[in-house]
Amino acid sequence: MTLPRQRNMTEQAADVAIDTACRLLRLPRSAEFPDIVTSAAKDQMTYRGFLAELLMAECDDRARRRSERRIKAAGFSREKSLRSFDFEANPNIDPATIHALASCEWITKSQPLCPIGDSGTGKSHMLIALGTEAAMKGYRIDELGYMELDRHGAELLFQILTESEEKNSVAIASNESFGGWTKTFTDSRLCAAIVDRLTFNGTIIETGTDSYRIASTRARAEESAKAS
Repeated sequence: MTLPRQRNMTEQAADVAIDTACRLLRLPRSAEFPDIVTSAAKDQMTYRGFLAELLMAECDDRARRRSERRIKAAGFSREKSLRSFDFEANPNIDPATIHALASCEWITKSQPLCPIGDSGTGKSHMLIALGTEAAMKGYRIDELGYMELDRHGAELLFQILTESEEKNSVAIASNESFGGWTKTFTDSRLCAAIVDRLTFNGTIIETGTDSYRIASTRARAEESAKAS
């Protein structure tokens, strides 16, 4: 299809031509287009400047949509971000360490990450938030969810860790300290091998025993009692 060319188009005709051209080129018209046009006129941009602004806006929009697809493909159980993580609620977690992990260098170096602590201490929030950060930076993330492991499952986990070593990063959260993993991995040698894979060049974050959820529930109950 050849688009008719004409000079001195009206604004309405130009909008129609732009929409048609974007569809033919499979370029979704940027939602920021009207604002960019207004800004270009106000700031008296050159044609090159206007085109640069428009193309950069399209690149940013495409990057955002790619990130959204990667986050969706990861299958996280819920949305969590580092901005919503309450570091004050758990002093065991060092904000500097978490923000350093958000740079995704541990993923680049194929290193493991192990948050360990009781339920409600922020492990899942932390991992989902870091996974989201990784997706936004262009990494593909797979989330396995909760697993109960028998002997066969433990062997499969060990195989995954072995194949991932120095090739892919792995993050595993546990409510049990490493010393208690023999309750799940009854083969002591297999347990030691799994722990060895997870701790070598890895980051261990001990989130403690004080549940944020229990503390929040208790605080709400106290506030309710005071109000009544």
